[in-house]
Amino acid sequence: MSKTENSVASYAIVGFGNIGKALARAFARKGIKVFVATTRKPESFASDAAAIGPDIIPTTLAEAVKADVIFLAVRFESHRNVAKALSDWQGKIIVDVTNAYGVPPEQLEGLPSASFVAQAFPGGKLVKGFNHLGAAILEQDPAVHGGRRVVFLASDDDGSATEIGALAGKLGFAPVKLGGLSEGGLLVQAQGNSWGKLIFHDLIKFG
Repeated sequence: MSKTENSVASYAIVGFGNIGKALARAFARKGIKVFVATTRKPESFASDAAAIGPDIIPTTLAEAVKADVIFLAVRFESHRNVAKALSDWQGKIIVDVTNAYGVPPEQLEGLPSASFVAQAFPGGKLVKGFNHLGAAILEQDPAVHGGRRVVFLASDDDGSATEIGALAGKLGFAPVKLGGLSEGGLLVQAQGNSWGKLIFHDLIKFG
C-alpha cells in the first residue's frame, strides 16, 4: 500500500464516524482511492463505505497504517491507540483531524494538542488540518459559488504541509497554511474549554 518511486501516494482514514465519513465523501467525489479503518472488523462498516462510493475501501487498522498519508479522524483520546499500530512511523504523514476540546491543558504537558499528538507517532510528520469545520460542512462539495472552501493546515514540517495542501487542492478545497503547530496552528486547536479563533469559520476563497 505504501508509495514506491514514481507512484501515487496511498491514503487512509482512521476513524469512520461523522468526520471520517465526511473525509471519505471528499475522496469519493474526486474518484481518489482511500482506505478506511476503525478498531472494528472491516465487514462491520463495509456497507457504509460502499454507500459512499467504490473508491472507499474498508480495511483493518493494521493495513490502513501502511498508507503514506493517514488521516487521524478519531476522538482525541483515541490517538494513542492508533499510534500503537506501528512502532515506527518514519516517512509517513499523519493529518491530525482531532479536536482536544475539554482536555485539561495539564494533560497535554503544556503543549498545543497537535504537538502532543505528534509525540505518539515517532518518525512521522504531523499536519494539523481539516479539523476546523463540522462534519455537516466538511462533507459538502467544497466548490461554492465559484469559489473553494478553505481548509487550514499547520505543521512544523513545511514539505508535509505542502504535500497535504496539494492533496487538499485535488479534493477541491483551498488550502491555507498557517505555519507551525505552536504558531498559526493554535488558531485551529482547542485549548481546554476554548476553541481556536478559526475553528468553525466556514470561509470561501475566490480567484
